[in-house]
Amino acid sequence: MKTVRLTMAQALVRFLENQYMEVDGAQHRFVRGVFIIPGHGNVVGLGQALSQEAKHLEIYQGKNEQGMAQAAVAFAKQMKRKQICVATSSVGPGAANMVTACGTATANNIPLLVLPGDTYACRQPDPVLQQVEHTNSLATTTNDAFKAVCRYWDRVVRPEQLMSAMINAFRVLTDPANTGAVCVAMPQDVEGEAYDYPVSFFAKRVWRLERRPATEAALADAAEAIRKAKRPMMICGGGVRYSEAHAEFLHFAETFGIPYGETQAGKSATDWLHPLNLGGVGTTGCSAANEIARKADLVIGVGTRYTDFTTASKWLFKDTCKFVNINVSEFQSLKMEAVPVVADAKEALPRLEKLLEGYQTAYKDEVKVAKEKWIDELNRLDHITFSDKKSWKPEINDANADSAKRFAQDVNAQLTQTSALGAINAMMSEGDVAIGAAGSLPGDMQRMWRPTGVDTYNMEYGYSTMGYEVAGALGVKLAIGDKHEVYSFCGDGSFNMLHGELITACQEHKKINICLFDNASFGCINNLQVGHGNVTLCTELRYRNKDGLFGNFMNIDYAKVAEAYGCKSYTVRTMEELVAAFEDAKKVKNIPVLFDIKVLPKTMTDGYSSWWRVGDTEVSERKENLAAYADLQAHLKEVRKY
Repeated sequence: MKTVRLTMAQALVRFLENQYMEVDGAQHRFVRGVFIIPGHGNVVGLGQALSQEAKHLEIYQGKNEQGMAQAAVAFAKQMKRKQICVATSSVGPGAANMVTACGTATANNIPLLVLPGDTYACRQPDPVLQQVEHTNSLATTTNDAFKAVCRYWDRVVRPEQLMSAMINAFRVLTDPANTGAVCVAMPQDVEGEAYDYPVSFFAKRVWRLERRPATEAALADAAEAIRKAKRPMMICGGGVRYSEAHAEFLHFAETFGIPYGETQAGKSATDWLHPLNLGGVGTTGCSAANEIARKADLVIGVGTRYTDFTTASKWLFKDTCKFVNINVSEFQSLKMEAVPVVADAKEALPRLEKLLEGYQTAYKDEVKVAKEKWIDELNRLDHITFSDKKSWKPEINDANADSAKRFAQDVNAQLTQTSALGAINAMMSEGDVAIGAAGSLPGDMQRMWRPTGVDTYNMEYGYSTMGYEVAGALGVKLAIGDKHEVYSFCGDGSFNMLHGELITACQEHKKINICLFDNASFGCINNLQVGHGNVTLCTELRYRNKDGLFGNFMNIDYAKVAEAYGCKSYTVRTMEELVAAFEDAKKVKNIPVLFDIKVLPKTMTDGYSSWWRVGDTEVSERKENLAAYADLQAHLKEVRKY
């Protein structure tokens, strides 16, 4: 057997260089690049290896370990899981920072490979810098924290272990049914240890996306269930996009006249204008989708995980409603007591369609009416304006409604959130990509966003990670290139959590557009807090006064922050300023842009036959809390038990 003597780290990089993905006969390199923040746990071993062995891999300098790993997640998501970037850190806090990103990846079934440095396998210098000592187990390190958020975890304590570790890592990374984060921990002494590796380990290796076919029996069961339904509804999940079943899904819906709702991951698989597309469904869904869902007698879920936001905590669909689930994951296919079709959507839908020849739904004009009603509502949301008159009420008219007028006074702002969002949507080009993750914006965008371009919506709402938005915008930009723009939508809360990769975007000359909606609050959490009978507690960004954090709203100049990094920035307080800034920004090349958009709190969307289960207080001195608890109990009488 021919061998080559390499360090473990050198062998790792050479292996990464030679991994390929094949989809429907087309091959490409599976690993695009590596995000790295060098530290004592990876700079000498892996750093040396990258310098020596990286020929095709693109090397990016991260600014925060979580941020760079989130960028890698967004990249893989935009690439529909067919290409990845790797993230590597030093030991201790650097590694721990990546744990959140691994949760993001695994919750959303997105492939992410993280390579954290680790303490010495030999243990001789222990305790080393950044080592947490565990008296119950000397084998436990910070990297054990990754186990809870990864699909596969390994630690290479001998250089020859790298081979089995990486083969299994890529087995998981390329598995459409069970992909997610993969962690391979690398003790810093082992990174530099040499071994005579078989040359065959570094040969071109092709990982093929095998489209799992449905069994005839499963398709027959599904067809039988659908034929019994009079008012079926489809749900377009992320699996439609990842399997590239866009055309098959739409043809199936059109053939039988079945309306469909979109999950956050499934949005932009089809044009929002399609008459059967009812928009977002569930807790943050729109009236069209939710009204049809409440009356549906069968749901055909395609590539969806049925999160509590999709099912409105299992309240949206009545217990008499049946389910057929088409999903490449057996685990996901069995949810909601469904008839399971374990298969790739692109493969299964045309075959199921043939079995249903002659079938039609019993809908008359209900779908058309529901969609027209929602379009009218969208027009209203697009044009909501602020008035300082006593009679003006914000969309979220809870006990904290006056915060909108107080903010308008303190910050000198007039924009409502829905009107700003609608205006930006209208000004974007067809192929531009919108990205978001946390706060009130994902809810507003699931309801209001109107994509016409395919796969132009990148919303991380499985883990709802604050800080994904800026880093993710960089990842998306690396994925789509310079032909189209990337617009990231984040609140001030998310921006303050994590925005270091804005510097990386400057460094790489990548234009990303950050639409920072500043309402000086954790807006959606304040809505949840106050809406369930509580007083405001640490959910608004106010100065401290004698009563606590209840002084004036803080007026932070985020435009200056971005400008200091080297970005082009705009401060926006009115619709006129927003339009002017947006049009001017289209002329900017090769540097990031930040729009500091001051939007009134309490002016996001609300309602539309939605519900979300939260842990309301059973005992309280406040009658408002008790009312919320009573409402919880009333809804629980209607929720599905499984």
